[in-house]
Amino acid sequence: MQEKQLYEYAVIRVVPRVERDEFLNVGLILYCAKQKFLKAKFELDHKRLESAFGKLDFDELENNLCSFQRISEGGKSGGPIALLDMPSRFRWLTAKRSTVVQTSRVCTGLTLNVDNTFEKLYSEQISIEK
Repeated sequence: MQEKQLYEYAVIRVVPRVERDEFLNVGLILYCAKQKFLKAKFELDHKRLESAFGKLDFDELENNLCSFQRISEGGKSGGPIALLDMPSRFRWLTAKRSTVVQTSRVCTGLTLNVDNTFEKLYSEQISIEK
């Protein structure tokens, strides 16, 4: 019988006015050491973000969020942080920061299938209606 494995995740948020602490969830980052899995995914709903926060620089926002993906994937294209080992990259991505792109606190769970868990959490946390 396959045993459940520990995973950690955080929700990626857009916080345009840090001083107001208002945010919208836009993505997810999940790490599972046993399965050597680290993945970040995001989706920007321009209309929803603009209705909540007014005019935003979506090019800059998307560039910042893409850096989360590049760092989670590892390799030279993600810069020096992406060259760190997987646990260090996850800790760096989920470190507390006061910028427009932030993460929630890290939560944990147990899973048999990390890919399915990632997609389930993503759809629960990032409820963008099409």
